[in-house]
Amino acid sequence: MSAVGTRLGKYCVDTPFRLRRFVRFPQRHPSSFQTTMAHSEVLLVKPVDGLGGEGDQVKVRAGYARNYLLPRKVAVPVTNANRKQVEALKKRRAEREATELSGAQELARKLEKASLAFAVTTGEGGKMFGSVTAADLHEKLAAAGITIDRKRIHLHTPVKTLGRHTVQVKLHADVTVELSFDVVSENPIEPSAEEKADEEKKNRKAEPRR
Repeated sequence: MSAVGTRLGKYCVDTPFRLRRFVRFPQRHPSSFQTTMAHSEVLLVKPVDGLGGEGDQVKVRAGYARNYLLPRKVAVPVTNANRKQVEALKKRRAEREATELSGAQELARKLEKASLAFAVTTGEGGKMFGSVTAADLHEKLAAAGITIDRKRIHLHTPVKTLGRHTVQVKLHADVTVELSFDVVSENPIEPSAEEKADEEKKNRKAEPRR
């Protein structure tokens, strides 16, 4: 194969067969297409979401380690010297996780006892103007002295109906609680046109015949 054919063969091109033959492209792309990205092994000294906890030895992209993990001091390069830190880091991790679990369980007990109600304006037939969202729940809990991350309130669809509702609050990997709340009308509920018509029919049937 000529030098031109070898050079062009390094590019992944979907080329018609006749043109492929003319420029002497190979029938199959060589393995040289595959680019190997540089990676580094680091030891986490602090927990990183989606990556691991302190004491974990993980393999990450070299740029991620160089530009993020190492400058922020959440990880250190793996060396024979710092391997000795692993046991101490794992012990600290176990203590942290136990504290987090205990805190989540205590918060779950508070949420189970919480009594939340939203008074909303309604129109004909009790139709709500607006809705109750996760942000509303978060604000109501904060007013009650219960502070949690709003992302932990798993209310994916705003509530647009009156009545009793429940939403899941994920406080910890092992702690999820169902939070109940009521949505009530702050004004007297006006019957809908259909309900008024039904009521009139009932009244006419109840009237004595002459």
